[in-house]
Amino acid sequence: MREAAFVKQNKEKWIAFEKAINLKSNTNPDELAEGYIQLTNDLAYAQTYYEESKTLLYLNALASQAHQKIYKNKKESRNRIVDFWAFEFPLFFKQYHKTLGVAFLIFMAATAIGVISALNDASFLRLILGDAYVNETLNNIAKGDPAAIYKGGSEIGTFLGITINNIRVGFLAFAFGVITSIGTSYILFSNGVMLGAFITFFYTKGVFFEANKQIWLHGTIEISVIIIAGCAGLIMGNSILFPKTFSRRVSFMKGAKDGLKVVISTIPFFIVAGFIEGFITRYTNMPTWLAALIIGVSLILIVFYYLLYPIFLNRLDDEKLRSLKGE
Repeated sequence: MREAAFVKQNKEKWIAFEKAINLKSNTNPDELAEGYIQLTNDLAYAQTYYEESKTLLYLNALASQAHQKIYKNKKESRNRIVDFWAFEFPLFFKQYHKTLGVAFLIFMAATAIGVISALNDASFLRLILGDAYVNETLNNIAKGDPAAIYKGGSEIGTFLGITINNIRVGFLAFAFGVITSIGTSYILFSNGVMLGAFITFFYTKGVFFEANKQIWLHGTIEISVIIIAGCAGLIMGNSILFPKTFSRRVSFMKGAKDGLKVVISTIPFFIVAGFIEGFITRYTNMPTWLAALIIGVSLILIVFYYLLYPIFLNRLDDEKLRSLKGE
């Protein structure tokens, strides 16, 4: 592209960004960050194709000015971590509710396929769950304790092992988005099929209620956040497939950043799920009312934090939101 055409194409965007960083009033941080990313992208292009040009000098100066405005005397809140989970993330996540819905539908469709396959082909269970797991669980069912497998190992060891594995699965679902949404869809699909085969196994052995009463103690949060991590991967994958008005590179950078925020938000929930599996699920003689209470609270927590709370915060005007933050 000729330099004149490059300038004509981007001139208005640069002027608008220059005005934004010089405004005394607060500019939307996300818009400022997005503008800075586009500016540095244009600067890199100019450095490659228009060396020693006035355009390059201008972009260098603007990038330097923007960097100073953004980072000079930057003050971090003492409660930065708390603010992220309490306000920043829920406000941000509302825009991706539809993407979360898509991740949920993919997972549920895969679960249905797992159920149907397991009902119609007994060998499918062993293919998906493995012979060792199936044989051990059959022995436990014969002893009258279908969920006894969760009693194995130490409490702390189980907690750490399960938590690390679940976080690994969550980040894998996100990372596979780098090969577009198809990669993340595969992770969601494979985990959904596994869940379908898993619950069908207990159904065919006549211990559906007894087993699920224990499994969903930790499974409610665990399965939910795997779907949410899948949403993170779809965000990144969609940014590659559908860049909209951005260049594909800028769109990908934005999608990767947004997806990373989502997957990071799941870490505390994976820790809670691991704690429940390590310390609580092993008590297979737990009263039904107590198991139902834990499952119900877990479900309410997920629905509130990822669905209802973001909607609530986004409906507040700026004054009410600042008041809620204590500013």
